[in-house]
Amino acid sequence: MQIDFSKNHFELFHLPVAFTIDLQAIERAYREVQREVHPDRFANTVGAEQRLAAQWSTQVNEAYRTLKSPLARGRYFLKIHGHDTEEETNTSMPLDFLTQQMEWREAVVAANAKQNSGRLDELSREHAMEEKRLFMLLAAQLDDASHHVAAKETVRKLRFLEKLGEELDDALSQLEA
Repeated sequence: MQIDFSKNHFELFHLPVAFTIDLQAIERAYREVQREVHPDRFANTVGAEQRLAAQWSTQVNEAYRTLKSPLARGRYFLKIHGHDTEEETNTSMPLDFLTQQMEWREAVVAANAKQNSGRLDELSREHAMEEKRLFMLLAAQLDDASHHVAAKETVRKLRFLEKLGEELDDALSQLEA
């Protein structure tokens, strides 16, 4: 088997180019393609074929990681449609969103300082609900209405929430230790 490096990740796994995709379909497609390109299958071949198999496997693994993660998938979906999310350069956000982020971060710091696991759990639930809401919005923006410019902002918001989630996880882990 050969991997066509010009294909996007969706095409590589024979999946529709859509944000909302069946995670089990990704898993099945990944296992199928990975079985064909795994470097172990090429253990008895010459060096060039082994290197090519390693490249194929790397490409397949990267495609799988990207499509499996909703945030990475949204980012990638926008990229293949010619839109840069500008996460590194465009940090402008609506004031209400930034205010909420600051309040949550302050609450995480305060709850962690007081070793208040109940409050951290509550913040985790709030975070999960907001993240779910934004992922539903992103799906609508990308799949239903093709509002790619608005989707870029939603991806940036989700990146903020991802960082907040990491802070919450760290705080909860510290309390459990």
